[in-house]
Amino acid sequence: MTSEAAVSTPAAISSTPAKRDYYWLRSFVAGGVAGCCAKTTIAPLDRVKILLQAQNPHYKHLGVFSTLQAVPKKEGFLGLYKGNGAMMVRIFPYGAIQFMAFDNYKKLLRKQMGISGHIHRLMAGSMAGMTAVIFTYPLDVIRARLAFQVTGEHRYTGIANAFHTIYLKEGGVLGFYRGLTPTLIGMAPYAGFSFFTYGTLKTLGLKHFPELLGRPSSDNPDVLVLKTHVNLLCGGVAGAIAQTISYPLDVARRRMQLGAVLPDSEKCVSLSKTLKYVYNEYGIKKGLYRGLSLNYIRCVPSQAVAFTTYEFMKQTLHLN
Repeated sequence: MTSEAAVSTPAAISSTPAKRDYYWLRSFVAGGVAGCCAKTTIAPLDRVKILLQAQNPHYKHLGVFSTLQAVPKKEGFLGLYKGNGAMMVRIFPYGAIQFMAFDNYKKLLRKQMGISGHIHRLMAGSMAGMTAVIFTYPLDVIRARLAFQVTGEHRYTGIANAFHTIYLKEGGVLGFYRGLTPTLIGMAPYAGFSFFTYGTLKTLGLKHFPELLGRPSSDNPDVLVLKTHVNLLCGGVAGAIAQTISYPLDVARRRMQLGAVLPDSEKCVSLSKTLKYVYNEYGIKKGLYRGLSLNYIRCVPSQAVAFTTYEFMKQTLHLN
């Protein structure tokens, strides 16, 4: 989203230990539900993006829309959701860690380091995104491997088998962190600009445009919220800006994650070598930015579902 990027921070947390624990649980549920709804909505587009980014031989000659049509014909309708189970397992803790890390990093930067304003939000978002990635990266690798498979040519039979195979054949634990460096480097601007852009637009809307305000829930009436279509617009802009800045690093990350699955994997062993190889072999438009149009198409529905669901969950679970 969620863009796997969070947008809001809780205003106040009770000082009693019991209620503090309950707050973290509510935050966990809110972030997890929002992330899962958003990712399931765009799962077919994510599958196509991975196939195009990594130049899958069955679909490399096709574009975004023709691939969306070709996958169900070759692999059935559920082929569009291949790898989504691993994503659901990953996105719940990812969303929870990112939301909570963003809140804590903001406090740290403001209180301990005296950093505030726009740079404060940008830095906190970047660090929160990287923290969430580190904790959930192995599941992202598994999801990418499963999504890259084509019916009839399966290397892995499922999530557990993929874990077992990678651990035994690709260097143990280190095999699950292949491509982590470009992921972290790419996540810094992606999460940072996502948090920054959405947070800034939301603040402007709440403060200066009362006609954009929506109706809060009846049991939480004092909280200001934006209308659904305004959340959609803010999230779409934030996602588009963040994706444009970080996309080449996302391409490099996917190729490094897929590792031995690709016939040219020996040329994608580091971030710099992968970027250089993709650029020399395929160029900018058909290499470093291949599939970017799909990400723009993904951006609006993904951010709309993520932000709308999270705002609804915050109201329901009294996280404001």
